[in-house]
Amino acid sequence: MVTACVSPSPREGIDFFPLMVEYQEKTYSAGKIPGGFFKREGRPTQKEILTSRVIDRPLRPLFPEGFRNDVQVVATVLSSDGENDPDVVALVGASAALMISDIPFDGPVGGTRVGILNGELILNPTYEQREQCECELIIAGSSEGIVMIEGEAREVAENEILKALKFGQKALGPISDLQKDLQKSIGKQKKEVDLFSVNETLMAKVKELSFDRFQKAYKIADKEKRESAIHEILDDLTNDMSIYDACKTQEEEEFSASNIKELLEQIEYEQVRRLIFEEGKRADGRGLKDLRDITSEVKVLPCTHGSSLFTRGQTQSLTTVTLGSKRDEQLIESLEGTSYKNFMLHYNFPSFSVGETRPMRGPGRREIGHGALAAKALKAVLPEKEDFPYTVRVVSEILESNGSSSMASVCAGSLALMDAGVPVKEPVAGISVGLVTKDKNALLLTDIMGLEDHFGDMDFKVAGTKNGVTAIQLDLKIKKISIDLLDQAMEQSKATRLLILDNMIKTIEKPRPDLSEFAPRILTCQIPQEKIGEVIGPGGKTIKKIMEETGAESIDIEEDGRVLVSSLNRESGEAAINIINGMMEEPEIGKTYMGEVKRVMNFGAFVQFLPGKEGLVHVSELSKEYVKDCNDAVKVGDKFKVKLIEIDKMKRVNLSKKQAE
Repeated sequence: MVTACVSPSPREGIDFFPLMVEYQEKTYSAGKIPGGFFKREGRPTQKEILTSRVIDRPLRPLFPEGFRNDVQVVATVLSSDGENDPDVVALVGASAALMISDIPFDGPVGGTRVGILNGELILNPTYEQREQCECELIIAGSSEGIVMIEGEAREVAENEILKALKFGQKALGPISDLQKDLQKSIGKQKKEVDLFSVNETLMAKVKELSFDRFQKAYKIADKEKRESAIHEILDDLTNDMSIYDACKTQEEEEFSASNIKELLEQIEYEQVRRLIFEEGKRADGRGLKDLRDITSEVKVLPCTHGSSLFTRGQTQSLTTVTLGSKRDEQLIESLEGTSYKNFMLHYNFPSFSVGETRPMRGPGRREIGHGALAAKALKAVLPEKEDFPYTVRVVSEILESNGSSSMASVCAGSLALMDAGVPVKEPVAGISVGLVTKDKNALLLTDIMGLEDHFGDMDFKVAGTKNGVTAIQLDLKIKKISIDLLDQAMEQSKATRLLILDNMIKTIEKPRPDLSEFAPRILTCQIPQEKIGEVIGPGGKTIKKIMEETGAESIDIEEDGRVLVSSLNRESGEAAINIINGMMEEPEIGKTYMGEVKRVMNFGAFVQFLPGKEGLVHVSELSKEYVKDCNDAVKVGDKFKVKLIEIDKMKRVNLSKKQAE
């Protein structure tokens, strides 16, 4: 169910379109009861937040310019088959709800998921199929062009991505046509709304006083000096009384600093784009395809398991890697079912990174979205869980931001993983390509700055290895983009990505051969499934005893009998593994073992000869000489070789010290 509502009048005092999209998964839709204490749905999950963003991004460019009324779209999953992800259905439903409403909307938008499975292109793969797909893309748009892409891949070549985009776009036409038919049959008449428009008299005055100054400001390459000059223009014009006089000629216009700021932003918009189109230059002096200076370091923090510092221009990420055991995995409860995630990437964007002051709160939607994109980019090169049984957490702290900090997080994350000794298949890098359009002309910009993201028409992020793409994301401010232009953007991003990778491998070429001294050691072994209970023991008694004796931090046993032992040092882990392997060994008559005395009785001594297995050394088998009192011959804790001489019908084991000697 998708609903769309609009406020009756524009919101005062804002300079943006206030669209809110909420996607909610009701657990009853899949016949489940929520986990946790309260047993009801609470704050949005990461999946719900990411899906809300997937819906929001293609809808936003299709509302009228100057529309300031609050619009809220709510998508609620009422029934789920557990096989198909509802996100694409919610996206199509959101567009359909807006189409039949009285809200101004230049839709429709179609949406589909495309997978590449065993080299074949398929539409809307199921959860099960998606696990096996080499590439998975969500595409939104129409038969005329694409407006949004979100996807991940396993080092898939750009030309294969292009084929998937063309394949998916063909499916968007019928979806859009269906919405148009729905609108014709039950759609409401679109309402007339007040759109924000520029006061031409005021605009002319502001432009007269600021145009030349902006031209000079945008020739300043240094960001701080350029922003200081722009702030000075704003302050001067806000206090200029001649502007106040111009406002008075328009009775409906009230003079305010926000009016001036908005007009100045429009002039900035024109200046940035004029500089690109007329002079082929950007605000920092670069050409359209130029990459900013890059530096990278690893092992910048002494006690983390892995760390890196990646800087591209005025964007900088300090990224760490922490390795944990199976017990550190994240429990995920979703409509699909319960699962555990052993790789996490968290992205933090503090206010100081852009020189601002604001309250420190939890991660917002943008931070969750950027972290998810970077995680997709790196996930493709991680080792298989069976080969590297660690839980991996990557945290990107953005220290400075001026464009595409999510792609900086990809580069820094790749470096930190190699610094931690995680055996990644290949280094990964990412870059963002922007777009500026004028009439029918379009120019692509490599490595966009913050102001080019703000005043430009596109943010197209592509991450990958030297072999192919691992993550892709497209956001537009215009209504559509052609496949051909996306093809050019992908080729441009690939060339830049290879340059970044060349720089990164000069810092660290491949993963370190050993883990950090501070990282836990996880050793594995395999035991028969029928022996799992024996290793655990009643109430976990045996496994706890092994941990106490060896110093192992945790011992986890999977259903198939795979044992994972986590310890702070390798010696403790090996000791625990040796005990477990010893417990699996079957006693063999005639074989000699190293035993330890556990109990001394009048008739002999009970000796542990294998982990969890004891046998009796009868007093007559303790020595070649006559033994009058067992306590005179052996004591608890004594270690010596014993030979297994008999296993009787009751499975009791008899040992001999005398024969072993």
